[in-house]
Amino acid sequence: MGTIHRSGVFKKTNDKARLVIATILGIVIGFFIGVSFPSVSFYKIHLPSNLRSSFDASIANDQDFMVRSPERTADNLPKVPIYVPTNPRGAELLPPGIVVPESDLYLRRLWGEPSEDLKKKPKYLVTFTVGFDQRNNIDKCVKKFSEDFQILLFHYDGRTTEWDQFEWSKNAIHVSVKKQTKWWYAKRFLHPDVVSAYEYIFIWDEDLGVEHFNAERYIELVKKHGLEISQPGLEPNNGLTWQMTKRRGDREVHKFTEEKPGWCSDPHLPPCAAFVEIMAPVFSREAWRCVWYMIQNDLVHGWGLDFALRRCVEPAHEKIGVVDSQWIIHQVIPSLGSQGKSEDGKPPWEGVRTRCKKEWSMFQNRLANADKAYLAQLGKE
Repeated sequence: MGTIHRSGVFKKTNDKARLVIATILGIVIGFFIGVSFPSVSFYKIHLPSNLRSSFDASIANDQDFMVRSPERTADNLPKVPIYVPTNPRGAELLPPGIVVPESDLYLRRLWGEPSEDLKKKPKYLVTFTVGFDQRNNIDKCVKKFSEDFQILLFHYDGRTTEWDQFEWSKNAIHVSVKKQTKWWYAKRFLHPDVVSAYEYIFIWDEDLGVEHFNAERYIELVKKHGLEISQPGLEPNNGLTWQMTKRRGDREVHKFTEEKPGWCSDPHLPPCAAFVEIMAPVFSREAWRCVWYMIQNDLVHGWGLDFALRRCVEPAHEKIGVVDSQWIIHQVIPSLGSQGKSEDGKPPWEGVRTRCKKEWSMFQNRLANADKAYLAQLGKE
């Protein structure tokens, strides 16, 4: 039995030795096999050299960013819950220092330091609602505005890329939605918090002649005369509807006029004062913040708005006026009518005109009802 026991111990020792030797041989053989093959590399994938360099740089940057970025753990959250009721609605859970309540339309780069993006910040915003057929007239208009003016085109015909034939178009902002009006665009894309960077906002039609208009001089005059809402004077022989907007050749600005008998119940009220038309209005940012809220979502033509602008500035008869020395010509091109639809054998423009008149009546009724409701709340019906 003793001999058998010694044989079993010897056998187990040999098995362990063989296992150790096999393991060592496996490691050695594996090492030599590994070094005999080319190392796996992204460069063995036959990518174009420019793509390889971009790809490698991207990987390196991402790795560096991940290493340097602070860990987003619960330890980084404030120990005290944040609730700031004075923050904008929806941002109450954020610390005030990170809240950015307003924006702008400045065009920025995709690279470099954000602080170096803008060589110059435009002070004013000019919008035109356009169709490509009026491109030459818009080209003349845009060239009247310097780099201090940001150009924004609203395209009602869906044609945008063709405008790149004009060099200035490449620095303009283009918004395209077919068959919409400028007040539809204004309500949706010119929120006061988006355009707050601009001192004045021009919301102009596409059929304006600007041979006698100088934008910088216009801004000087509205500031000089304290105009919060204004428009250039209109050449009296073209497209004139109201005496208030008629250009006077003997002054820089006027704020009052005389109309037909019975048209003005008060000389300080529209259309004898506190009045400009909706074809070429210019708003200060403060006035626009009020006017924007008055624009109705479903009333897209803006008819009746001109008579209500006075509600947004006080005293309106002093802060609304017409700039006579920088005047324009209303060319009266009925391009908007062609965007309508023919119904019951009537041309498209008739349907558009009917809608305009209906909207005017609807707006007046809504405003009157809003006044009544407000007075009722105060117990002053």
